[in-house]
Amino acid sequence: MARAARSRTPHTGTPKAPPLPPLRTRLDGGPHRPVHSALGLMAVTVLGAWLGLLLLGTLHVPVGPMDTAMALRPSLAGGTRINVSPLGDLELRSHHAPIRLDVDVDRLDPARSQALVDHPERFAGLQAEVTRDVTRGALGLALHSCVAVVSGATALGLAVYRRPRRALAAGGLALTVLAACAGTAYATWNPQSVLEPKFSGLLSSAPSVVGNARNIVSEFDVYQKELARLVTNVTKLYDATSTLPAYQPDPTTLRVLHVSDIHLNPASWQIIASLVKQYRINVIVDTGDTMDHGSAAENHFLDPVSTLGAPYVWVRGNHDSRTTQKYLAGRKHVTVLDNGRVARVAGVRIAGVGDPQFTPDRSVVAAGDPAERTAGGRLADALRTERLAGTPVDIALAHNPAAATEADGLVPLTLAGHVHHRENTTLPQGTRLMVEGSTGGGGLRAVQNDKPAPVQASVLYLDRRTKRLQAWDEITLGGLGLSRAEVSRHLPRENQPGATPARSRPPHPSGPASGPASPPVSPSSSKP
Repeated sequence: MARAARSRTPHTGTPKAPPLPPLRTRLDGGPHRPVHSALGLMAVTVLGAWLGLLLLGTLHVPVGPMDTAMALRPSLAGGTRINVSPLGDLELRSHHAPIRLDVDVDRLDPARSQALVDHPERFAGLQAEVTRDVTRGALGLALHSCVAVVSGATALGLAVYRRPRRALAAGGLALTVLAACAGTAYATWNPQSVLEPKFSGLLSSAPSVVGNARNIVSEFDVYQKELARLVTNVTKLYDATSTLPAYQPDPTTLRVLHVSDIHLNPASWQIIASLVKQYRINVIVDTGDTMDHGSAAENHFLDPVSTLGAPYVWVRGNHDSRTTQKYLAGRKHVTVLDNGRVARVAGVRIAGVGDPQFTPDRSVVAAGDPAERTAGGRLADALRTERLAGTPVDIALAHNPAAATEADGLVPLTLAGHVHHRENTTLPQGTRLMVEGSTGGGGLRAVQNDKPAPVQASVLYLDRRTKRLQAWDEITLGGLGLSRAEVSRHLPRENQPGATPARSRPPHPSGPASGPASPPVSPSSSKP
């Protein structure tokens, strides 16, 4: 009973504390802290979204005849980066947002390029087509990137939290962050950024080569015409100030314009047309490398040759393909020479041989100078045949000087190019070899140097009866985008004052090339 009574007696000792509710814990076992949890979720979201963009975010988009790869990448500065391999990068400050648009130009699609070649009328709508392709690609990239960031953030959230709801929260937050970045980019979009790009790689010299990008985009046609006008004005200035009475070409003198290595520079056509008009050129001689890759898509670049105001004689260079040669052979006022073929143009008998090598084709190992000398041998055989037939050739043409030297002793004058700088020598058997610089300023190759390559061409004055070289003018522009110009006149040694008069029989020039007979005119202004 006592035990029962004690059991009914209330306990008067220290009361027992009620049990505490269990603490909510994180994955690391620590107490739950909302701020840390939010930061952790944000870190997982950003990292997962970045991995998603990196692994899944690239979208391959055809833009006109090109294949491109577009992707969004995290960036503090934003903007757009266009990679044109192997030339380098072009960066545009197109927007300010923590995300950058990357565009890689992968290749020129052969099928779409051939379609343009087969249907030239499509060039008229190419700009609109490219605009549609870029717009479609941008929309596709936006949807593709949404899937990429959601997938990446959700997958990483599931791996870290091992809870579907938490992983889905990371995916939803990633989509929200991407939408915020897109909204910021849209709000800060600057369409004028294309006029002020930043170049890197081989393109880093582009601003000094062709002026600022604003002129390229909006005033390139004016720029080409100004280059041509500069040549015309400098020539007039030279004529007005020259004190050289030793040689004055008369109206019957044959005038040959020697150009070479244009390398797809469209400004060259304006310069050549200006020289033809100013010097009253009878025939234009081009010693090759007019193109750069020799593709059929480049052929329409050659269309102006029929409208330059003088017959155009051409030999193939190592950057000109057989396709290029076939296209030129079908143009009006164009004479294509190869394998020692001889043509009479403007009263001058000219023979030529095309370059045996096509170096843009990397699948074929370059044969080097032995192949050039073999081609020169074919040219020499043709020259011997003509001489034995009593119809000697006046000028021989080859692209590579190694081939041109094979004509030594068989013709008074031979012309070449290839080396992108002038050389003027008299060969052992008396033939004068004149190597022209690049009339295109080296084309794209001009950006490989610290300074732009000069634009060069020469006017050769020939006696109409004997076809002998009487004098020549060297015209030099101080590189694309620059305004310096020079015109200098030169005389063969036998035509200099006090020299023994040259024989009128089929002779071979003797003596080395002379220096300038008078100081060159070098105005520093584009409006001399």
